[in-house]
Amino acid sequence: MGRRRSGDDRVVEQVGTGQAELVPDRDRAGSWTLLLDGAPQSHVDLTDPTHLEFEYVRRLATAVDLIAPAGAPLRVLHLGGGALTLPRYVAATRPGSTQRVAEVDGALVELVRRVLPWPADPRLRVRVGDAREVLTASRDASYDVVVADVFAGARTPAHLTSVEYAAEVARVLRPAGWYLANLADGPPLRHARRQVATVRAVLPHAALIGDAAVLRGRRYGNLVLLAGRAEPPVPELTRRAAGDWFPGRVVAGDDLDRFAGGAGVVHDADATPSTPPPPGLFATGR
Repeated sequence: MGRRRSGDDRVVEQVGTGQAELVPDRDRAGSWTLLLDGAPQSHVDLTDPTHLEFEYVRRLATAVDLIAPAGAPLRVLHLGGGALTLPRYVAATRPGSTQRVAEVDGALVELVRRVLPWPADPRLRVRVGDAREVLTASRDASYDVVVADVFAGARTPAHLTSVEYAAEVARVLRPAGWYLANLADGPPLRHARRQVATVRAVLPHAALIGDAAVLRGRRYGNLVLLAGRAEPPVPELTRRAAGDWFPGRVVAGDDLDRFAGGAGVVHDADATPSTPPPPGLFATGR
């Protein structure tokens, strides 16, 4: 069972991938933040699953909002579970959606299920297992959306960065399907540039959404990659990104060609984990 610190409602528990903390949000009743080894992983509002605190999650949600008519149910595969922020959002905004979540850490799944339970829904299932193994076991053309948000020690595992992995994503997507990925990187954005080149080798049409300072290689942060077989909804993405609490930019077309220019495609044989965050980035001072 989780243990509670004296005078604090936070829940601290050792799980398979490190020390998990569930911290109540003092500014928003019913909301919690999940941290693993001190790094923020998820923020969940149990009373309003459409409230998304983390900017990169809002960008993922924006993409989901725009790739199909509002409210239309989707088949979604989530690689990486955390506290199920995005699956809860999709269930709330697109009722009737069928969602599968792959999370490698069974102890984390049970902690979240116990402390931050999600509404019972037979269409939302969580499978404990490695993201790529779950992906490989999925049927051809079985999903409208594949979302990748997988981190181990604050880095994306190497086996989820290769063109062989991207080919598996493309295989399980329906012809009009979309791949969404959370990329974390910092100067000189070598990982992000190579991921754009790698994913576009199999899903050629793409857009990258992020903070201007991150896109310019000035600081470490999150970038959201949207890729598919058709042109992404760039004007709508741009409008929504610009109107966010923390305005973002969208890079597509010739600008994305320049962003990825010269970057090599990653293969299983030479894949490495994503760039680690700078020391102290997630320090809380407590």
